[in-house]
Amino acid sequence: MIDNQQYLSQEESMAVEMALLTSQEKFLTRLTISSLRLLQQIAEDLDISVDELTPQQIITWMEKDSKTRREEGIDKAVLKWE
Repeated sequence: MIDNQQYLSQEESMAVEMALLTSQEKFLTRLTISSLRLLQQIAEDLDISVDELTPQQIITWMEKDSKTRREEGIDKAVLKWE
């Protein structure tokens, strides 16, 4: 996984920025790369492959991470947004 729980490296962000895409397409590309990384993390935590993930497993994982953030603090959660 990328250091500091970042799901898009500086190099990747720069590559997206240099791509011949509209602003909306660049945003969607960054979101897609970040989403892939998050799905990889969820699959790793559940000890399954990404293609085995179900929507319910993703929802359950997100609920668990949200609960961790609320009860134990942002530093204990995987996702660091506030």
